[in-house]
Amino acid sequence: MWQTFRRWILIGSLSVASVGAASESAEVNLDYVAQRALDRARAPFHSPHVELPAVLRPENLDYNKYRQIEFRHDRALWAAAGLPFRVEFFHPGYIYHEPVHVNEFTPTHTQPIRFVQDFFNYHKLNIAKQIPADTGYAGFRVLNQLNTPDRWDELGSFLGASYFRLLGKNLRYGESARGLALDSGEGDRPEEFPIFTDWWLGKPSSGDNELHLFAILDSVSCAGAYEFFIRPGETTTASIKTVLYFREPAKVAAVNKDRKPVKTIGLAPLTSMFWFGKDTERKFDDYRTEVHDSDGLLVHMGNGEIFWRPLDNPPATRHQVFSAPHIRGFGLLQRERNFAAYQDMFNLYHQVPSVWVETDGDWGEGDLHLVELSTSYEGLDNIVAFWDPKNKPAPLQPFRFGYTLHWEGGDADLKRSENRVVSTRIGPDAQFVGARQFVIDFDGPKLDAISGDKPPVAIANCSAGAAIVDNFVTRNTFLGTWRVILKMQPKAGSHEAIDLRCTLQQGTNAVSETWTYQWSPP
Repeated sequence: MWQTFRRWILIGSLSVASVGAASESAEVNLDYVAQRALDRARAPFHSPHVELPAVLRPENLDYNKYRQIEFRHDRALWAAAGLPFRVEFFHPGYIYHEPVHVNEFTPTHTQPIRFVQDFFNYHKLNIAKQIPADTGYAGFRVLNQLNTPDRWDELGSFLGASYFRLLGKNLRYGESARGLALDSGEGDRPEEFPIFTDWWLGKPSSGDNELHLFAILDSVSCAGAYEFFIRPGETTTASIKTVLYFREPAKVAAVNKDRKPVKTIGLAPLTSMFWFGKDTERKFDDYRTEVHDSDGLLVHMGNGEIFWRPLDNPPATRHQVFSAPHIRGFGLLQRERNFAAYQDMFNLYHQVPSVWVETDGDWGEGDLHLVELSTSYEGLDNIVAFWDPKNKPAPLQPFRFGYTLHWEGGDADLKRSENRVVSTRIGPDAQFVGARQFVIDFDGPKLDAISGDKPPVAIANCSAGAAIVDNFVTRNTFLGTWRVILKMQPKAGSHEAIDLRCTLQQGTNAVSETWTYQWSPP
């Protein structure tokens, strides 16, 4: 055992004696990784899927059994060197059957990190002897003294396709990000799920406050290079630069002759869960009043407008597209931070992160997509948000973009939208037969400064399938908010979805973000 552990220490030092892996003299940077991604894109996609031993397949290794396979904490990469970050690896198995190639790099060298079975504790699972020595890792988690200097907490994980999650201080896992989403929510074609197949982990120095990573993403239609700078803190950020190369049609057809050209390229995709909340009809028998990892989509448009779209769990898939040229940012946020709203002592939905995408430079013309899937279970992610560029890249031509992800808690989004929607409630209206009543509370410093004798005005409108029959604004003295009561009458016999918008104005000036909603008839 000590010999195995010693070899791990040598890996951390990039010794040629480590686990039979020779180091390579190389400067690992985005160009280095992008060249390898381009080489991939010039050839047809080769799936990294492998046939796992029977003991690791889902029919024999379910979720609970898979969780019993634990990485030994004292074997973590960089633990022996006392560095500010540590890495632990996920064992393949269950639904994770695509091994990733992991490397460590320093300013002058890079070297593969080999699979070592002794790094794992299988507990009562009698399967170790049936696992090949070259099995590989399914992914990895990053640890850091995020919350307290005397404990190593999980900072993030990279596991499955191109999914990853990070945490800010004192937060719990909720929504996820992905490297890329291709044709997500398109009804005429299946979604393509790219995979992070190769990783380079930058060995930190003792005083570093950020972790440097590179990855290759690959799929039937494209390959790409990713660079990450991860900075832990109250808000943990991940600055990401990407170069994508789309394959030529013949190379795509060589793998899947029925694959249509990519229609939507989902940049900076976010994935979350919304089961039910304040603004949704209670369809489920549950003691909790709200269950969600995110309750709304916030968007900062290129023209400066900021709008909030509450999330929904629709009866059927809903795919809404917003024209969003030169977008500045967007995110799936958890604005409700009061435990009393959830009453969940186990999942702690009031402590999951909001994730904000801050664009790097001008992304140009494009659309923001929000996909809401129907779900009857909180364990399934059913919300997707991403931005799709109008001008699609030509085959094998580099397509570059960058952004920063902010994983934050509390009221961190106040710095983006001070005068904001704090709740949305929906129900039937007693005055107008067949009408729906939307009760929207706004709060913020500009709104607090408005006196009750000169209330703001609600500027509201809806799409052609309905009419706004009444709206008024009143001070909600119990909550200290301004409440808008908006009444919408659908046209008789109309079955189309209705888009609504509302903002508060005083004089000619907007004093709130814009509330927007899509209502579908039952």
